[in-house]
Amino acid sequence: MIKNKVVTVVLPAYNASKTLQATYDEIPFEIVDNVILVDDCSKDSTYDLANKLKINYVLKHNHNKGYGGNQKTCYDKAMEINSDIIIMLHPDYQYTPKLIHSMAYLIANDVYDVVFGSRILGKGALKGGMPVYKYFANRLLTFSQNVLMNQKLSEYHTGYRAYSRNVLASINYNNNSDDFIFDNELAAQIFYKGFEIAEITCPTKYFDEASSINFSRSVKYGLGVLRVSFSYFLQKTGVFKVKLFTNS
Repeated sequence: MIKNKVVTVVLPAYNASKTLQATYDEIPFEIVDNVILVDDCSKDSTYDLANKLKINYVLKHNHNKGYGGNQKTCYDKAMEINSDIIIMLHPDYQYTPKLIHSMAYLIANDVYDVVFGSRILGKGALKGGMPVYKYFANRLLTFSQNVLMNQKLSEYHTGYRAYSRNVLASINYNNNSDDFIFDNELAAQIFYKGFEIAEITCPTKYFDEASSINFSRSVKYGLGVLRVSFSYFLQKTGVFKVKLFTNS
């Protein structure tokens, strides 16, 4: 526990049986109080393995709700058990849990309310095997988002994020998409509420068992990112009100 703060790691899982153990074993339990795993109706043994590892809270969807829908269940449970710091970590071992210390301490010491683990700061992305087309798409989308949202993040597309309880309590994230665009909607809502987002350099690993969306879904995701960014711009400039922000 950090300064009397309850630290919870949430694992939105789908077919993660091959990588869950390695991810779980690196979680720093000297500061992490709870782990929540939500199995989004996996077709493998993710749920059974999570229970075998004695993860504190293991939940399973009866049908696949999507990446965003999985996170909603994760955060609802984290809030229910009175977590002060909530860290979302993919259980596919693409991101190292060893950064949890740094991310949690920034929030616990009231430096920032949100921390992203960035693959783009430094040379972590390409060095870790990120496909070149995804790297350049990431850079182009991030540039567009920064211009439209008047921000300076190195990337908006990381799957490694830490939030203070106050942030998640301030935003109606359950109104967001159940798909991959959930993360970008949440980031836009965070900025709209006036919170700042810190970034720390995060090495990453791309390998066969690591989760990744295919090209067609990547295109759909990219278009969704641009829609969210333009919506933020229109809301901020007063052109018209956007439900994503007015109901957050």
